Amino acid sequence: MNEKTIGFIGLGLIGGSIARGLKRFNPDIEIMAYMRTRSRLEQAKADGIVDVILDGIGPELSRCDVIFLCTPVEYNAQYLAALKPLLKEGAFITDVGSTKTSIHEEVRRLGMESVFAGGHPMAGSEKTGYEHSTDHLLENAFYIITPSGGLSPEDSGTLPEDSADPLCRRLTAIARAIGAIPMLLDYQEHDKVVAATSHLPHIVASSLVNLVRDSDDSNGTMKQVAAGGFKDITRIASSSPEMWEQICVTNQEPIAQILERYIQSLTGILKEIRAASHPALHELFESARDYRNSFTSRAKGPLAPDYSFSVDVVDEAGAISTIAVILAAKGINIKNIGINNNREQGEGALRITFYEKEAMETARERLLHYHYEIRP
Repeated sequence: MNEKTIGFIGLGLIGGSIARGLKRFNPDIEIMAYMRTRSRLEQAKADGIVDVILDGIGPELSRCDVIFLCTPVEYNAQYLAALKPLLKEGAFITDVGSTKTSIHEEVRRLGMESVFAGGHPMAGSEKTGYEHSTDHLLENAFYIITPSGGLSPEDSGTLPEDSADPLCRRLTAIARAIGAIPMLLDYQEHDKVVAATSHLPHIVASSLVNLVRDSDDSNGTMKQVAAGGFKDITRIASSSPEMWEQICVTNQEPIAQILERYIQSLTGILKEIRAASHPALHELFESARDYRNSFTSRAKGPLAPDYSFSVDVVDEAGAISTIAVILAAKGINIKNIGINNNREQGEGALRITFYEKEAMETARERLLHYHYEIRP
C-alpha cells in the first residue's frame, strides 16, 4: 500500500475502524477527518488516530491520496461534487456504503468514473459510532470492491490485485492492509447479493420482533420467554433504525424483488403446514440445514458475528462469579453474561458473549479444563 495521506468524511464505526486499522498497519500514515460531531474527532485525535481535524470540505483535502466517504448511504453521493475540484492528480475517492448503485449513478452523472471505486466492508455491529470502532473489526471480513465502469470480462474470476482497473488494485491493497478479504463485484450485482444476504434478514428480524410484540398478551408472556433461538435470530433488529431506513430506500428494487420471493416462499410453506405435508416440511428443514452447513466459517459475512457460547452450570450461589474469576485469571474480557431462561435448543444455563473470536476460543478451552460443559 503506497497511500501516505488519507481523508475521511465521517468517522463512525466503519470509518473509525478503517482508520484504526491503517494506523496499526503504518503509524506514519497521515489521517485527516471531518464529521459534524467534533467531540468524536477530538477523541480520535487524542487516540492518535486522526492527525488533522477538518472544519469542512476544504483545500486541505487536496493533499489526500484517497478520500473515504463514510457517512450514511444517502449522504455519501452528495459530497462528490464538492470533492471533485479538490482532488490532486492520482488521488481517488471511495465509499463504504452498503448499497452501491445510487452512488455509482451519481459518479457517472458527474463524470468521475476515473477517480472513484466503490467499497463495502462487510462487517459491523449493533453498536454505532467511533467509540465502538476497533483496529480489527474488518479482519477476515469480505471487502467488496465495485469498479465504476462495472466489472469487465477480463476481471471476471480474477483476483482483485490483478484487476485491469488501477483504482481497484489500490483499494485492494488498502483492504489487505487492514486484514480484510477483497472481492470484486459489479455494483448492480453487489446490490442484489446484499439485498438477499443482509438487507432481507434485517427486515425479517425486525418484522418478527414486531409480530411478537403485536401478538403478545397483556402479561407480556411472549416477551418473557423470547430467549434462546428467538433472541439469537432477531439480534440484528437492534441495529440503527436510521441506517436501515436509508438502506431500504437506496436499494429499493433489489430488496423489493427478494422480499417478493420470500413472501411467495412463506406462502408455499403455509400451504404445506395446513396440508400437514410431512415430506415437504422435512425437505424444507433438511435442505436448509445442509445448505447452511456448507457456509464457510473462514470469513465474516455482512452481519456482525456473535462470539458466544452457553455453559451448563448448577443454579447455586457463586456459580457465575466462579466462572468470571476463572476467565479473568487469563485476562479474558466478557462482553455479556446472563441466564438462559429458555433452553429449548439445548443451551446451557448461562450464555456468555465475548468481544473477539480469540477470547471466546480461549475461554472455551479454559472452562473445559475445569470440566464445565460447553454448548454452542
